[in-house]
Amino acid sequence: MKLIKICSFVCAWLLTLSMVAHAQLPDKVGGLIRADRTAANISKTSNPHDALMSIVDKESTLYVPSPVNAVNYLSNRPNIPDVLTWQPNFALVSKSLDWGVTSGPMEFQKVGAVKRHGQYLTVWRRDRKGNWKAHLRAEVENFGKGPKSDLVYYEPDDSWYLKHRSKVRLQQREEVVTQSDELFSTVLKANNEAAFKEFLSDDIRYYYPWEPEIEGKKNVLAFLKKKRIEITTDPSGVGRAYSGEYAYTSGTASVRSKEKVVKFNYIRIWQLKDDYQWRVLIEMMFER
Repeated sequence: MKLIKICSFVCAWLLTLSMVAHAQLPDKVGGLIRADRTAANISKTSNPHDALMSIVDKESTLYVPSPVNAVNYLSNRPNIPDVLTWQPNFALVSKSLDWGVTSGPMEFQKVGAVKRHGQYLTVWRRDRKGNWKAHLRAEVENFGKGPKSDLVYYEPDDSWYLKHRSKVRLQQREEVVTQSDELFSTVLKANNEAAFKEFLSDDIRYYYPWEPEIEGKKNVLAFLKKKRIEITTDPSGVGRAYSGEYAYTSGTASVRSKEKVVKFNYIRIWQLKDDYQWRVLIEMMFER
């Protein structure tokens, strides 16, 4: 009888250790996830204004939905939701540990109004003190339906990368990403399906107004075909991790359907793949 109890205890102990190990996050991307979760907790326990102020600086941009300087905007005490909660279900950090991305579902509400749902996307960078700050943050509203995705993260490896010192060279590296987005935009004007097939990563995450998060290139192509929409884009902004493997572009877009043409903003998260081609890992479209 004692042996059975001892075995049961050992099994339970091993199961607990397994669950704890499963819950642990890698050090590098884990630091960014914790920063995002800390801000979300401030929003929940204090208020959304304090939460957003805790992660922005003078170089941060919020899309509300047009891009604005985050500090100036928040300092004017804007009419933001009384309740704002979010939870990252995607995160990545560059090898240089200076650049990262989080995204996930969110809920927001004004007192006395119905609860609303959406998806957020934040591009992060480290400041001189090593703190994660939101470089860009955007949101798109949806109905809060669809399956909930488990947390997916990209932990950077320790492989070598070229450490550029020249500002000119760093700017040239950003121009390469801009050129990829410009080519994507050019192909979109000719053929949407061909453009998305060529430039989207197989594991793309797509965020579109009033639609649940769409995962995978096949599902994105099926969605666009079903909706019978045509998208054209015009890039204007770019940023790239110092180590070079990740970048973002932003700009404006027009979405055409049979009924109307809607003006959008967009943000694309790019990844340099093993074949040395840039592919879109995340695309968020949201109305201007």
